[in-house]
Amino acid sequence: MRDGGVDTVAATGSVLDLFLEMLESFRAAGIDYCYWRSSLRLETAVGGLSDLDLLVARADRERAIRLLLDHNFKLLYSLSAHDEPMLMDLIGHDAPSGRIVHVHLHFRLMLGSSLLKLWQPSWQSAVLANAVWHSSLPVRVLDAPTEAVLLLVRGCLEFNPFDVVALRQWRAMAAKFAADRAALAPRLDRNEICRRATELLGAALAESVADIACRGDPPSSALRRRLLAELAPYRRAGRLQGSLRLFVRSLLFLGRSLNKRFIHAPRPWSRRILGGGSVVAVVGVDGSGKSTLVRALCDWAGSEMDVLPLYFGTGEGRPGLLLLPLKLLLPLAQRLLPRKPKGASHGTVSSKPPGLFYNALLTVWASVLAVEKWQKLKAAGRAADQGMLVITDRFPQNQLPQFNDGVLLPRLNRVPRWLRKFEANAYALADRLPPDLVIKLQADPALISRREPDMLPDVVRRRTEELMRLNFPASRLEVLDASQPLPTVIADAKRAVWTVL
Repeated sequence: MRDGGVDTVAATGSVLDLFLEMLESFRAAGIDYCYWRSSLRLETAVGGLSDLDLLVARADRERAIRLLLDHNFKLLYSLSAHDEPMLMDLIGHDAPSGRIVHVHLHFRLMLGSSLLKLWQPSWQSAVLANAVWHSSLPVRVLDAPTEAVLLLVRGCLEFNPFDVVALRQWRAMAAKFAADRAALAPRLDRNEICRRATELLGAALAESVADIACRGDPPSSALRRRLLAELAPYRRAGRLQGSLRLFVRSLLFLGRSLNKRFIHAPRPWSRRILGGGSVVAVVGVDGSGKSTLVRALCDWAGSEMDVLPLYFGTGEGRPGLLLLPLKLLLPLAQRLLPRKPKGASHGTVSSKPPGLFYNALLTVWASVLAVEKWQKLKAAGRAADQGMLVITDRFPQNQLPQFNDGVLLPRLNRVPRWLRKFEANAYALADRLPPDLVIKLQADPALISRREPDMLPDVVRRRTEELMRLNFPASRLEVLDASQPLPTVIADAKRAVWTVL
C-alpha cells in the first residue's frame, strides 16, 4: 500500500472512535484501500452520518473483513445487492455516540443506477495506486483528477429514468452532483485531468472530460453517448437483459416499500442480518417508558437494517386486524360500564365482582387477544428467522396471571374450560418462542404513579413488585433503571441490543 512515507495521520474530533480504531488498524496492517466517493461527503461519512464506501484491493479483502469483524462489525445481507459478489455490507456500533455505522466494502468498482450496477470498469488498480492521504482525516481518498473523472462518469450512469429509486430522488441527486462538482473545481488542474482521463477513458474523450470537469458543468447528452460507447466493454449484461433485471428489481423495490410502510408482513425489505435476526422484548409496568424506548430503538436500528416493531398490548399501540374492530367499539363499552368491577387497575373501580355483561365482553376480548398474540408471536419468529430485528412493546407471559400481558380469563367465573385452554395455549407459545433479549424497565412506584395518575396506587405497588419476580429463563435479561434520564436508558438499551445482533 503506497502511503507516501506517512507513518501517522492527524485525526479530528469529527471522526467516530470506532472509525479511528478501524482506520488505524487498516494503516498498521498495510491494507490497500481508499474512500472512493465524493470528498465533500467524507466528514459526514467518518462522522457516522452516512455510509462509508471503501474500495479495497482484492488481494487484501480477507484481511480487511477480518479486521472489521475484530472491531465487532456485523455482516448484513442487502436485498438490493443480492447478486453483487464484489460488494459487502457491514455495520458497527460506536458506543460513545450510540450510532450504528455502515461500511460498504467494494472489491471492484461497480457503477450504475441505484438498483442496478451494470458497469464494472477495470480501473481499480489505477484508482488505488493514485490514492492519497486526506490532509486532516486518517483515511486514504481519491486524488483530485481521479475523483473528477469518476464523478463525471457516475453522473452519466446514475441518472436512469427507469430506476424507481433514481426517479424518486432525481432532484436531490442533481443537487448533490452539482455541489460535488463545485467543491472539487478549485482543486483541479486541466493537464492532470487530461492525463487521468486518457488513462481511464482513452485519448478521444480526455479533452472533453477535462473541459467539463474544470468548468463544473453537468455532462452534455453528446458526451453521455460517447462515454456509454467507451464503457460498453465493461457492461455486465446486454441491453435486453439489463432492462429486464432493472424492471424486476423496480417491482421488488416497490413491493418491499409497500410492505415496510403499510402491510408490516414479516418479510425483509432492505437489509437483513447475516446469520439470522433477533427478537428483543421491552417489558415493564405501564408508565415505565416502554413505548418511548421501543420507538427510539426502532429509529436507531431501522436506518441500517430491517426492523419489525410489534405491539403486544391493547393500549395506544398499533393493533392487529382482529383486535381493531373491538378497539373501535371500546369507547362505547366504556360508556356502558362507567364503573369497573373489582380487580381492574385503571379508572373508577367498584367493590363489586364482575357482572354477566362484563364477563361476556371480557371473554370476547380475551379470546380475540389470544389469537392476535399467537399470530404476532409466529410473525416475530418468522421475521427473526429471515434476518430481521424484531422489537416488541411488551411480551406475553403466563407466569403471573394478574400481571401485565398475562392470561385474562382466569380472572372470571363461569368461563368454559375449553376456552380457558384455548387462551392458555396462545400464552404458552411465548415460552416455546422466547425472545433473545428481554429489557426490563424497573422504576420506583412513586414515579409510575406520577406518570400514570389513572392507575390505582395499590396496583402500581403490586405490579412493580411482581415485575421483579417476572423472569424469562430462556432469554438474556437486561434490567434497566427507568428512573434514570431517558438518554441514559436508551444508550444502555442500545448496547444490550447490539450484543444479540
